[in-house]
Amino acid sequence: MELDLDESSLAIGRIERALSRIEKALSNPPKPAIAVPAADQSALKAEVAAVIGELDRLIAEAENG
Repeated sequence: MELDLDESSLAIGRIERALSRIEKALSNPPKPAIAVPAADQSALKAEVAAVIGELDRLIAEAENG
């Protein structure tokens, strides 16, 4: 499977949006006295995993294409 330019652009867009959401979450941390809700932690972990997955896919395609 070869990634074409449109697919690459879409993947990069997804990565940029996910990184923006991660940056926003990290720049507005909750107060230290209040524990971070598990749902927020899970959402942030899912965003990071999605970015890593997209990057891995792009790298694999670049190496094979």
